[in-house]
Amino acid sequence: MDFEDRRDAGRQLGKELARHDMNDPVVFGLARGGVPVAYEVASQLGAPLDILVVRKIGAPSNPEYALGAVAEDDVTILDDASVERFGASHDIGDIVARAREELQRRIAQYRGGRPPTSVEGRTAVIVDDGIATGRSAIAAVRAARRRTAERVIVAAPVGAPRSIEQVGEEADEVVCLSAPRMFFAVGAYYRDFGQTSDDEVVELLREASARLNQRGEAGRVA
Repeated sequence: MDFEDRRDAGRQLGKELARHDMNDPVVFGLARGGVPVAYEVASQLGAPLDILVVRKIGAPSNPEYALGAVAEDDVTILDDASVERFGASHDIGDIVARAREELQRRIAQYRGGRPPTSVEGRTAVIVDDGIATGRSAIAAVRAARRRTAERVIVAAPVGAPRSIEQVGEEADEVVCLSAPRMFFAVGAYYRDFGQTSDDEVVELLREASARLNQRGEAGRVA
């Protein structure tokens, strides 16, 4: 067991990321499970926290297995071999459409009409609670590229070695604390891996914004 929970994982990950040179970073948690991790990372870096909403495209017979992912900024990725293997070719259009509907619902709920934090000319630090297939992370990297981030770093507490390599082909850097050769499900490396709720995501974003504002006020007073 590597981590007590997502917050503990985020604190450990944040300490590692603090050693890296970044230009005006913005931390993006992959909603939902990546947000508690990202909250702690943003705290360590003194950086703003935002969400980057990605929706896994699950196989019809095994929804936990990602055939691909959809992300903000109209990003869709699909693994054609997996689509064929799960016999999803005829239904993939409907599956993607449903994933996009859920994506839009979450964007509206989490942001409430607020635009995403600008990363133009800045470092986008994309944080998730783990890298399993890597498809969600790759979709997120492509969304950050479309927003003209100067540099894109993907960070996670734990990940599958091959998936980390694949994500590294898209990102400028991947920071992962643990990459066990015999990788199991992400949750196997947490003592507490309970589901993150929509309400928790919204509250963590609110707390992070208030914390950053307080730091700004303190700086002006000093």
